Amino acid sequence: MSLIFDWLFSQYSDYSPLYIILEIIAVLFGLLSVWYAKKDNILVFPTGIISTFIFVYLLYQWGLIGDMLINAYYFSMSVYGWYIWTRKVDAKHFTPITATSKKEKLQSVILFLAGMVFVFIVYQLFEKWNDWVAYVDTLTTAIFFVGMWLMAKKKIENWLYWIVGDLISIPLYFYKGYTFTSFQYLIFTLIAIYGYLEWKKIINNPNLQAKTS
Repeated sequence: MSLIFDWLFSQYSDYSPLYIILEIIAVLFGLLSVWYAKKDNILVFPTGIISTFIFVYLLYQWGLIGDMLINAYYFSMSVYGWYIWTRKVDAKHFTPITATSKKEKLQSVILFLAGMVFVFIVYQLFEKWNDWVAYVDTLTTAIFFVGMWLMAKKKIENWLYWIVGDLISIPLYFYKGYTFTSFQYLIFTLIAIYGYLEWKKIINNPNLQAKTS
């Protein structure tokens, strides 16, 4: 048992206790955020803002520029999403959960490509092409850029992007040495699957769409 524990958490032996505590707090708020997203609850955004704010600080300290940019983007999109989700479409209903239109599908492709180009440029500027994980970071960043944008707009397809990106991130973060964050993405994957199924039920039953109290 101790060997398994050492294998999972030995990388934390050189970490500041503050960083470990902050990572755990960020992970917990990140899990809360995804859980609230699954439940179509506006608390997805304040909890997400806390998580991403902490991760931006930690990732900057760890020199993971690409991951830091992802979380900085999450932070800004959480503010945007908070506005969208609280905007009323009529006297009783807030912005509903819907499927993407053809135009939004095209916009998703453009955002995905733009995300890859953006990360490529940033990695060039900071000379971060020193490991194969940098190339995977480029892919996951682009995937998560689209997923967060679609979630802010309450599009059900956001869960599909999260599932793919989370599955890639589980082994990626473990390889980088951030076990708690790797576990976070494992749980993210499970919640994202349930989130997709939950939102699908809501789309199929308009009476479940969020209303004013």
